Amino acid sequence: MRRTEQRQGLRLMKFEEVYGRTHRGVLSQGEAAEVLGVSERTFRRWRDRYEAEGAEGLYDRRLGRVSARRAGVDEVARVLALFDTRYWDFNAKHFHEKLVTAHGIKRSYNWVRLTLQAHGRRRAAPRRGAHRRKRPRRALPGMMLHQDGSRHEWAPGREWDLIVTLDDATSEVYSAFFVTEEGTMSSFRALREVIRERGLFCSLYTDRGSHYWRTPEAGGKVDKDTPTQVGRALHQLGIEHIAAYSPEARGRSERMFATVQKRLPQELRLAGITDMAEANRFLEEVYLPDHNRRFATPPEAEGSAFVPFAGALEDILCVQEDRTVSGDNTVRYKGRSLQIPAGRHRHHYVKVKVRVHEYPDDTLAVFHGPRRLAHYQADGTPLETQTRKAA
Repeated sequence: MRRTEQRQGLRLMKFEEVYGRTHRGVLSQGEAAEVLGVSERTFRRWRDRYEAEGAEGLYDRRLGRVSARRAGVDEVARVLALFDTRYWDFNAKHFHEKLVTAHGIKRSYNWVRLTLQAHGRRRAAPRRGAHRRKRPRRALPGMMLHQDGSRHEWAPGREWDLIVTLDDATSEVYSAFFVTEEGTMSSFRALREVIRERGLFCSLYTDRGSHYWRTPEAGGKVDKDTPTQVGRALHQLGIEHIAAYSPEARGRSERMFATVQKRLPQELRLAGITDMAEANRFLEEVYLPDHNRRFATPPEAEGSAFVPFAGALEDILCVQEDRTVSGDNTVRYKGRSLQIPAGRHRHHYVKVKVRVHEYPDDTLAVFHGPRRLAHYQADGTPLETQTRKAA
């Protein structure tokens, strides 16, 4: 017996009891309607039908009939065929969106979910326990940003790292791109994209990866007195660096990656993309605008904590290493010999302390204080010689 039939039987039993008390004058019509939880007019209609037809008059005649809105066999078959041939790795929510936007099927998400479950394409999700209390969001965009990487098989047979930078206040993704391996340069690239587009922000929340923090003991506290290249750059920019000590602490990033991992690989498969450059183009032009439209949350307050930045950003978001100039007026850096050309104010820089900058595009530069002495290609070949002040 279905639940609706059980409830109908219980309602009939209760009505018969209340009707008998009303018939004996124990209850008024208003009191009887209140006991049944209906209006007095509805009680009178039920009474008249009961007296005219008996218990049969109170049965819901809709039970046992096929709904006029029930989907036809052809429509169900079409939905299942689409799932089996094109969308077999999509979850129910993602599949429903494709049915509506790409195939003109206007059924509800719940209908799609139940149809997939009824025909063995998807299992019902297990009942969730009590959800952990979420940390309150920051009030304004730009007060705190999260940055993290996720290694995953994003395209068939291709494992890449996805580097994502998102806002704590809104979960809007400001920067996302694929790289072969997460590291210092990928962090610099993401920070450069955000600062150029939005401006300086207040704090950056990251895990304790070796390119973010130095950790003397595995699983222990980070060493805030010995910054990494990323830590040094954030300090120069005046951005607070916050270390996370558990995956739960990075909950907003973890939930975002869980969503992206269930959607982006399927979209790349449908588009036939297996090349990293094409995947990055698709990510920027197609996926991210749609993702932010669907999942970003409006901020709690009006305004923004971003501050415009003016300066040589590339000379901050780079690897900086101190060196001493050799006797032949060259600097040794990672197996390369960087020749310093003679300057206008002195003929050589032998034994002078200089600073080598390695940029994300693999080019190099040698600085003496704020003055750039030379710029080099990745193999150490000079590009130019000029005087320029660093920020």
